[in-house]
Amino acid sequence: MKDTTPQTADTMTGLIDAFVGTGQDYYRRVFATMMEAPGYRLTVNWAAALLGPIWFGARGLWSWFLGVLVLEALAYIQIGRGLFGDLGRDLRVRAESIASTLELRRQQIAAAEESGAASLDALKRAAASLEGALADAQAASETAAAGGMTFILVGLGLLAIIKGLVAVLANWTLEGQFARWRSDRSVAHGWSQQRAAIATGLMAVVVVLSTLKFARPDAFELLNTFPTNRDWRLNVGDGVQAVFDWTKTNGRGFFDALTLGMRSLLDAIEVVLVQTPWPVVALVIIMLAYLSAGPRVAIFTGAALAYLGLLDFWEKAMTTVALLGAAALISITLGIPLGIYCARRPRVFNVVRPILDFMQSMPSFVYLIPVVAFIGSGKPAGVVATMIFGSPPVIRFTVLGLQQVPEAVREAALAFGATPRYLLWRVDLPLAARTIMAGVNQTILLSLAMVVVASLIGAKGLGEDVLEALQFAAAGQGILAGLAILFCALILDRIVAGKRD
Repeated sequence: MKDTTPQTADTMTGLIDAFVGTGQDYYRRVFATMMEAPGYRLTVNWAAALLGPIWFGARGLWSWFLGVLVLEALAYIQIGRGLFGDLGRDLRVRAESIASTLELRRQQIAAAEESGAASLDALKRAAASLEGALADAQAASETAAAGGMTFILVGLGLLAIIKGLVAVLANWTLEGQFARWRSDRSVAHGWSQQRAAIATGLMAVVVVLSTLKFARPDAFELLNTFPTNRDWRLNVGDGVQAVFDWTKTNGRGFFDALTLGMRSLLDAIEVVLVQTPWPVVALVIIMLAYLSAGPRVAIFTGAALAYLGLLDFWEKAMTTVALLGAAALISITLGIPLGIYCARRPRVFNVVRPILDFMQSMPSFVYLIPVVAFIGSGKPAGVVATMIFGSPPVIRFTVLGLQQVPEAVREAALAFGATPRYLLWRVDLPLAARTIMAGVNQTILLSLAMVVVASLIGAKGLGEDVLEALQFAAAGQGILAGLAILFCALILDRIVAGKRD
């Protein structure tokens, strides 16, 4: 709901009273001062300084509540460590470790004296050194244990600084929230006892538990380790394995057909790129770069292809591009129609979006586990893993591009009698083409980023050279192979991007 009432003095006073709830006279004066000129105006709110994060929580300023809570918790931790903390714990543990080692050396000295071993003098020198270290550690532990007042003073000083900052920033943050509330009445306003209670409870939990953990680390074992049971993970892992085994057994026909289709597509692309004479392939790629992006990109493409050929990366580079091409072709062929459907069906996109988030958030190595379990190792598995990793951008960008098509343009087309098919092919897709092509570009580059990872499951190509360089610490060969992958990425990027940049 947006406020459109003219902002007279009486109206503004009423708005301020309705917004702040409590302390109306004070906030009338403060807001009047702050509204005299844009920017920050110095005011002091002692109630906010006293209550700290509770004040921000009660006012609905939860982001500020969190920041102030973290800062004040640091101050309370220092005070707690000074009041009842075990300050010499770490040094005392070190002294106990030294004492244990010293006792072992003394036993060795006694045994050496009985046997007349030649190492007796060395053992005595080691024992003397340990005795000095033990004395220093014990003294340092006692000194640290007596330094509680320092922690208290530091904590109090830090708390005073935080309170001062809160005092001079509180009204400024509240006035900003008031400005937002005037145009959107759903913004939190007033002083809420419920919000204050929640803020108080959260502050108590954070401050008390944090102070106890840092002041007395050994007092509450529950604060040091999360309560768990290793058998739970084993049982869940066995259940997941059982699901994998059942899916693999009952879906064997599907996975065999998928593998056959991937291999057939990959073999067809490799015939074009690998078995075709290299001058023909190079000439076609250079001409494609010239037609798509101009002479400069064509010259760069020729130089990059010369690098691949002269350093014996040609065949592996073409194998890599074939694997990438198969994965990208499938991703684009499936991704753009799915993006179009999601753009026209928001509820479907609400279901698809978490799946895309999962696909992009999951580490790339994890993709290899189910892929190898269901498909096995080799190039088809590399294509599937690459496809999963590279598909989300083209879907997201297709949805974004279609959502950004001006509604006025679509309404005008419909007013002139455009059919849904005409509207899609002649209006929506042309206007969204730039964004969709950006998604295609990202899909291709992300697919190429999986080259090295896919080599772990038997996908040949340039990733294999990088993997071997890592295994045998061959830095020079690894850099050369990495540059070959980089040149492949740059060539594809410039050809797909074309002259639009």
